Amino acid sequence: MYFHVDESGHTGTNLFDENQPILYYGVLSSKFNIDALAEKELSALRQSLGVQRLHASELGNGGLVKIVDGLIYIQKKYDLTFDIYSIAKADHALICFFDQVFDQGLNPAITWSGYWTPLRYVLLINLASLFDEEMLKLAWSSRIELNDEKANTGLVEVCKAIKGRVDDLPDERSRTLIYDALNWAQNNPSKIYYNAKRKKDLLSITPNLIGFQSVMHGIASRLNKHNKSASIITVDQQSQFNKGQKTFSEFCASVKDTPSTTLGPGMPEIDFKDMPTIPLSFKSGKDSAGLEIVDVYLWLFKRMLEEKEIAIEIYPFINEQIPKSMTDEISINALASRWGEWFENLPEPTDDEMKKGMELKKLDEERRLEGMEK
Repeated sequence: MYFHVDESGHTGTNLFDENQPILYYGVLSSKFNIDALAEKELSALRQSLGVQRLHASELGNGGLVKIVDGLIYIQKKYDLTFDIYSIAKADHALICFFDQVFDQGLNPAITWSGYWTPLRYVLLINLASLFDEEMLKLAWSSRIELNDEKANTGLVEVCKAIKGRVDDLPDERSRTLIYDALNWAQNNPSKIYYNAKRKKDLLSITPNLIGFQSVMHGIASRLNKHNKSASIITVDQQSQFNKGQKTFSEFCASVKDTPSTTLGPGMPEIDFKDMPTIPLSFKSGKDSAGLEIVDVYLWLFKRMLEEKEIAIEIYPFINEQIPKSMTDEISINALASRWGEWFENLPEPTDDEMKKGMELKKLDEERRLEGMEK
């Protein structure tokens, strides 16, 4: 199979651009080599519009309406499938804060079950309700601060401020765990290892590379579904993130024979068995017909997700994709929806399960309290 990958909402470490709150990745897949085979059809569409390349943001609804029949023809001829992945940038800052400060391996004030089981999402969602934009910005600026002293000063300020809001939470257990975890981090900031230590470390925590992990797992799912291997994975050429994308793809290939695992009971399975092993191919959008088509899909799907106007004539082109398109969203709302449903569908525990659960809870709490005293 052939894949083409592009992104929209360029961010890097700037998570608070009001004009681009979401980072999107679009992935085009086909059994055909689009770069080699679709150039003739795309050339005709470009000529009809008098442009050198199809840039959806420049063409707008009006331009795309003029070529929508041609796009539908290409879509059907090459059996194109488009998947989209997104990250809410501000939520990414909050999730990074939780992953560092509430890491049970570093912070003894958090229970094992509060970090390594789905209960982490209860704490994360409750924690999110205590943050405002000012504290999110400070938490993120401290996370990307290379100077340890400055980063720890910012971390302490965030912990102190959020700790003062914990009483607003309705759930007593969440109040206790969140307060204690923040308090311990406030008193022991250097033991949290909160900030990035080197400039090259910053790239690995940007939404761009976190989102690319979703892309690679999505490609693996497509290969598994069709029982195919990847022939070419073409990624839009950009100097800032291509090296990190290459490193992650090489890691995925190196561990594809590793048995699947989970972080803890009830947590999602981590599986690399269907990951592609071929190196990524980086191209400029002007040199790839596939990336040119991704640009059109990405612009339209973004508008659909953001509830912006799309010309009615274009919907036949989009509607064919919707039933087969895969999507994944990293945001607090998405996590709340996904895990809220999971908790609601849990079966009622038996008396024996309740007894065992209470015993484990007691052991977990004893360990937590003992660790806090050290």
